[in-house]
Amino acid sequence: MVAPTKKNSPAIHKQGKKFNGPAEEYAKPHTMTGAPVTVNSAEEPTMSNKEHLLKANVSVAWNRSNEYPETKTSGIKMRGTGAATKGLMSRGPMA
Repeated sequence: MVAPTKKNSPAIHKQGKKFNGPAEEYAKPHTMTGAPVTVNSAEEPTMSNKEHLLKANVSVAWNRSNEYPETKTSGIKMRGTGAATKGLMSRGPMA
């Protein structure tokens, strides 16, 4: 014969301790290694605003500032596509 068990399991849902202070004291900004982060530690931009705007593809009506790059036609043929006739080539960066 098996003895009956007691219901002494822990509560299913426990919330953590409530914190009512400012967010800066709760979790200061940090990197994944735990080092502190400041506004001055951000990297410098790689190009100026003027260069960025010249490279942007802006279009108004039927006119655009730069031509789009040509469609990539080379790639690797995928296996296991069955009877598919389209979407057989993998054309993304595969390095």
